[in-house]
Amino acid sequence: MTGKKPSSSLTYSISTQPMKPKRTLATVSDLHQVYQRWRGVPYRFGGEGADGIDCSAFTQTLYQEAFGMELPRSTNEQVLLGREVERDELRPGDLVFFRTGRSMRHNGVYIGNGKFAHASSSVGVTISSLDNVYWRSRYWQARRVLD
Repeated sequence: MTGKKPSSSLTYSISTQPMKPKRTLATVSDLHQVYQRWRGVPYRFGGEGADGIDCSAFTQTLYQEAFGMELPRSTNEQVLLGREVERDELRPGDLVFFRTGRSMRHNGVYIGNGKFAHASSSVGVTISSLDNVYWRSRYWQARRVLD
């Protein structure tokens, strides 16, 4: 088995309806606790661990650790989950999405007070403001995955 990478036979069922988490940790402090464990982990495209993680893997991990929910791995799959919500209706746990280039997408998890946790390509896992000039101009949509 030399030279072969492990493969996965996991499949995902994409639901357009909000889902019920296996456990309810809906408070901002619960999201912050998971964020604190990952804070500062460097960004690495395709990364999924403490040595480097990308935005969709961080979102997937945050949901798994905070809510016991499995999200699909990619931003393109995650943007199909739940239902779209307006920016002024955001609640902690909502997924937020950005257009960062012609075909590039970025995402994170809203944690309240106009802020979201994400894996930034420039600073790693961090918290940013939706009102930051960069993120405000690239905001695309938000999705409510939690019921």
